[in-house]
Amino acid sequence: MVIGIAASGRTPYVIAGLEYARSLGCRTVGISCNPGSAVANAAEIAITPVVGPEVVSGSSRMKAGTAQKLILNMLSTGLMIKSGKVFGNLMVDVVATNEKLHLRQITIVKNATGCTRQEAEAALSACGRHCKTAIVMLLKNLNAAEASLRLEQHGGFIRQVLEKE
Repeated sequence: MVIGIAASGRTPYVIAGLEYARSLGCRTVGISCNPGSAVANAAEIAITPVVGPEVVSGSSRMKAGTAQKLILNMLSTGLMIKSGKVFGNLMVDVVATNEKLHLRQITIVKNATGCTRQEAEAALSACGRHCKTAIVMLLKNLNAAEASLRLEQHGGFIRQVLEKE
């Protein structure tokens, strides 16, 4: 899927990108603050929020930019849910590239399972710091290899492992 974004709806490279993507058979979405714009017409799906004129004329970063950011937040959140990266209301595919994210992983595992900090740390350590695997380990009482296999068998979706096992 290709998403083209242009506040005015007439940015040439966005239109060309959408047209090219469609010629390749890609699904396309156009986000523009002008209904009926060239971007909206170039895409299969048009998302065109009505924002009214900008407070500062010509400053599309204000109303239009804010509306488009909200749309992108909604789309990306939906995609994260549909791809199994969310369990309940927790982002469970956090990769710990620093100490802050390591602490976040511990909190996520604790919140998802009701375990102690020590249990979360031990599970994360046993599975190479893979949040989803640690959660399945604790909720299903499995070792890291078994939990990883179950996740793989269910496309990475924790909920499916819990409901179908």
